[in-house]
Amino acid sequence: MSGYRLHIDIPFDCGEAESLEKSKKILDFLEKNKMVGMGIEQVNYRLGHDEDRQKSNYFHKNENGHVNNKKSKLSFTDFVDAE
Repeated sequence: MSGYRLHIDIPFDCGEAESLEKSKKILDFLEKNKMVGMGIEQVNYRLGHDEDRQKSNYFHKNENGHVNNKKSKLSFTDFVDAE
């Protein structure tokens, strides 16, 4: 079933390394809380930069410093909806 989506845009006023660190803390929070009982199986996310023309994802950076535009995924399907 499709319909509505929650889009959260959190601006970071810091460099790339600190932005990655803060993003990982937010994702860790989501993973630990598992959104049990809400029927949410997966969350797609990316860390972008406002000046990029494409939708870059700084979670996927290669050894040359290039980023791609693939979304990262946090899966909740491994968790049971009963606690």
